[in-house]
Amino acid sequence: MSTREERLFQVILAPHISEKSSRLADKNRQMVFEVRPDATKPVIKQAVEKMFNVQVESVTVTNVQGKRKGGRNAGRRQDWKKAYVRLKPGQDINFVGQQ
Repeated sequence: MSTREERLFQVILAPHISEKSSRLADKNRQMVFEVRPDATKPVIKQAVEKMFNVQVESVTVTNVQGKRKGGRNAGRRQDWKKAYVRLKPGQDINFVGQQ
């Protein structure tokens, strides 16, 4: 495996599971992933296609600001990047069946 392919496997950090992401998966064929902050749309598309063997229609990216926490130990959670990946018709990613 080349270093370019190894980098693709490091782009996607984890699937983001929430009520909204489940609703998007059912309604719009969109999967939501937590990705590296320096990842670009074309790189995310290549990584998803390579890792899950599916065809990607489009990628939308958003930067999520970390929550600010007050109280005795005031601080802030880390910022992170979220990618909404729309799959082509007939494509699906099943996280439950994979190990």
